[in-house]
Amino acid sequence: MAGDTPADWLIVGLGNPGKEYAHTRHNAGADTIALLAKRHGAKLKMSTKERSVVDVTRIHNTRVVLAFPQTYMNESGVSVSLLAKRHNVDDATRIVIVHDELDLEVGRLKLKEGGGLAGNNGLKSVKQHLHTDGFLRVRIGIGKPPGKQQGANHVLKKPGKAEAEALAVSIEEAADAVELIVAQGMAAAMNAVNTRD
Repeated sequence: MAGDTPADWLIVGLGNPGKEYAHTRHNAGADTIALLAKRHGAKLKMSTKERSVVDVTRIHNTRVVLAFPQTYMNESGVSVSLLAKRHNVDDATRIVIVHDELDLEVGRLKLKEGGGLAGNNGLKSVKQHLHTDGFLRVRIGIGKPPGKQQGANHVLKKPGKAEAEALAVSIEEAADAVELIVAQGMAAAMNAVNTRD
């Protein structure tokens, strides 16, 4: 389980806890954390203190905390703040938030440092609790809902087969992007990821 030794990076995937939300569009961030845990031999376990499933692992020989808050999306910042304190990650540019993004079409992935929150309640909560918007983001495109469908309904649904396959590829790419950030830093990762077609 996570110790109190300082970590080099805190990587958090946003989503909602519970089986009914598993693999919905809104849980793309959480699914990325699960994939990274699998790749790097981490065992995500519940920490009631940090209100998160969490483990510490190594990526490119760097100490990394992987976490999925067990709060609901709009309270994510509570968990992120507790995790940052526990693992002594006090530099916002060492915190990576992986999340779904309505403003990017399905299959698109973009990295971003600081700046606007695009109406994402999870990011708003993280900013509120960290008192900064300077954290890093891995944005997984889920596309805008069709027609007059509300965004809330869209994000909480599981995608259809073709879209699910595209999203699975994006989640693999998001995990690759996190590894790249840890290995080479945000500038190099942004250069590699954001310039792709």
